[in-house]
Amino acid sequence: QVQLAESGGGLVQAGGSLRLSCAASGRDLRSATMGWFRRPPGKERKFLGAITWSGGSPYYADSFEGRFTISRDNGKNTMYLQMNNLKPEDTAVYYCAAAVLGIGTRSTRGYDYWGQGTQVTVSS
Repeated sequence: QVQLAESGGGLVQAGGSLRLSCAASGRDLRSATMGWFRRPPGKERKFLGAITWSGGSPYYADSFEGRFTISRDNGKNTMYLQMNNLKPEDTAVYYCAAAVLGIGTRSTRGYDYWGQGTQVTVSS
């Protein structure tokens, strides 16, 4: 089993920044891919980007590259999502997830474990 816990959400004004964290524990995730998703109010969960624990650069959905940056700290078993120049349309519940096989990681179907989510609200 894997436990994922997001933190760092909150209320921020438009133009501000937030850094979300995803702490992972449980089984060995060295071969896993870790992803970030978000679910705006009334909409479906959408892929933002992902990174592997073992190395390599993060990759992003086209519409999120630039303002959002994913990183990891292997020693802390923690993944991060740095969000800059936030806009009201970024308001959503943000989730991290783990894909054990690392297949189909641009879709929710590719992930085996999910965190509970953290709310991000951007005011105009």
